[in-house]
Amino acid sequence: PMLATFLLRPGQQERKSLLARLTLLYQPLLRRALLARKRLLAMVLILFVGSLLFFSRLGTEFIPVLEEGALQINVTMAPSISLEKAKEVIMDLQRRIGKHQQVANSVAKVGRPELGSHPHPVNFANIQIALKPDAQRQKQILVKSLEAELSAYPGIQLNFTQPIQNLFDELLSGVRTQLAIKLYGEDLEVLRVKAEEIRMTIDNIDGLVDLAVEQSYGQPQVRVVVDRSACARYGINASDVLEVVELAVGGEVIDQIYQNTRRYGIQVRCQERYRSSPEAIKRLLVHGEDGRTVPVFQVAKVEEMVGPIQVNRENNQRRWTISANVRGRDIGGVVSDIQKRVAEKIDLPSGYYLEYGGQFENQQRAMKRLAVIVPVTLALIFLMLYISLGRMGYALLIFLNVPLALIGGVIGLSLAGEYLSVPASVGFIALFGIAVQNGLVLVACINQLVKEGLSVSEAAIKGGLMRLRPVLMTALTTICGLMPLLLSSGAGSEVQRPLAVVVVCGLLSSTFLTLFVIPAFYGWFVPKGNLCE
Repeated sequence: PMLATFLLRPGQQERKSLLARLTLLYQPLLRRALLARKRLLAMVLILFVGSLLFFSRLGTEFIPVLEEGALQINVTMAPSISLEKAKEVIMDLQRRIGKHQQVANSVAKVGRPELGSHPHPVNFANIQIALKPDAQRQKQILVKSLEAELSAYPGIQLNFTQPIQNLFDELLSGVRTQLAIKLYGEDLEVLRVKAEEIRMTIDNIDGLVDLAVEQSYGQPQVRVVVDRSACARYGINASDVLEVVELAVGGEVIDQIYQNTRRYGIQVRCQERYRSSPEAIKRLLVHGEDGRTVPVFQVAKVEEMVGPIQVNRENNQRRWTISANVRGRDIGGVVSDIQKRVAEKIDLPSGYYLEYGGQFENQQRAMKRLAVIVPVTLALIFLMLYISLGRMGYALLIFLNVPLALIGGVIGLSLAGEYLSVPASVGFIALFGIAVQNGLVLVACINQLVKEGLSVSEAAIKGGLMRLRPVLMTALTTICGLMPLLLSSGAGSEVQRPLAVVVVCGLLSSTFLTLFVIPAFYGWFVPKGNLCE
C-alpha cells in the first residue's frame, strides 16, 4: 500500500490492447454462461467424472527414475565360483561391453570387503559403465542391446541399474533392484522352492525385467555329524571331535608374540594336505580319555553336500528374495499384477508369507501419509475460507476450484505419460492453493459489488470483468515460472517434470473454468437475503 501511493498515477488507467481484446472476447461468453448455468454444470460434471476415470488409470510410483548419465550392471554368478574364475567372467563381460560405441569406459568390482557396510561374496560383481557425452539419448538402446547379448552368457544373473539408484534401492530394502518380493518362513528348502515357483509364475508380466531369485544356495560344503554312540564307546566327548576339525581346518590362536610394540597371534593349523579334502578330514586323530587316538571317521560322519552360501534374516525371520526391476510401466501396476497372479497360483504353507519391498514399499508409505495430509490441507483451506467470508455458501463456491483444478492436473499427467508420484502429489497440493486464491479474489469482488447495490447477475458479470486481469496474471506468472521445469531435459528434470505438469495443466483448466463457473454459479450460493434481482 505504501509503494502504491508512489507508483500508481491518479486518474483512469489506460487499458492495454491485449487485455481489451480479451475483455471483449470474455464478456459475451460470460453472459452466455450465466444464461446456460445448467448446461455449464453438466459440462463441468462430465469433465470431472472423466478426470476421475483418467485418475483411476494413472500408474503410481514413488519417485521418477533419475537419469544419471551412467549405467551399472550387477552380476550374480554361481555361489561356488572361485575368485579367479569370477575375475575371468567379469573381464570377459567387460570386453563385450567395451565393443559398443556408446561406452566410454567401464570399471568392475568383484565382491566387497567384509568390513564394508554391505559385504558381498565373490560371486557378486558390479560393472559401472561411463557413457560418451553424445550417447546419453541412446542409453535405452544400449541397455536392450547389452541385455540381449550378455543374457546368453551361461551361469550369471544380470541387473541393469544406475550407480546412485543402486545405492538408493539397497538402502530401501537391502536388495539392489527397484522391486523386492520377500518370502518369509522357517525351512530354507521350502523358501527356495516357493521362491522359484513365484519367479516362474510372474515371469511374463509386462514391464517386469531383470527377474531373479536370490542366489543363496549352491555352495559346496563339508558337514561333520558326530556319532554320539561311537563317542561313548571310545570315551570321547562330542565337543572334542568338533574341536579337532575346527583346529585342523580353521586354525586357532593359542598365544601371542610381541615384537617391540607390535603384537601377533600364534595360530596353529594343520598343513594343507591334512585338511584339503573330506578324506583327509576323516583321517584326523582324536584323543580319548585313556590316551588312545581314534580317526574321525570312526566317531563322526564326514560328508560333502550343497547348501546355502548365507542365511538372510529380517524381522527375526528367515527370508528369501525375488528381485526385479520395472521398465516401461509404473511400479504400482506391476505389483498389482504380481499380487493377483501369486494369489491365484501360489499356495504358501502355514507360517510363510510375502512382503513387497523396494521403491513400492516407500511409495505405499508415502501415499498413506498423503492420504492424511491432503484431506487435512483441504479441510484447513475450507475452514480459513469460511472464517474469512463468514458464510458456508461462499466457501463452498470457492472450493469448487479444487475439482476444477484436479481436471487439468489429471489429464495433463495422462497426456504427458507421467505417473502419480510424490512430486505429482506435491504439485496437486500447490495447485489447490493457487486455484482457491483465484476463486477468493473473484468472489470477494462480486460480494463487494452486491453490497454496493448491483443485482447478482450484474455483479457477477462486472466482477468477472474487473478480476479478469488479476486471475490471468496469477495463472500466467505461475505457468511461465514453471515452464523451464516442464521443458527441461537435464539432470533432475525427471523429478521436477510431474510437479510442473500438474500445476501448469491444472491452472489452465482451473483458470478457464473459474472465470465462467464462479460467476455463473454465484446466484446459487449467495444468501437469499442478498438477492437484488
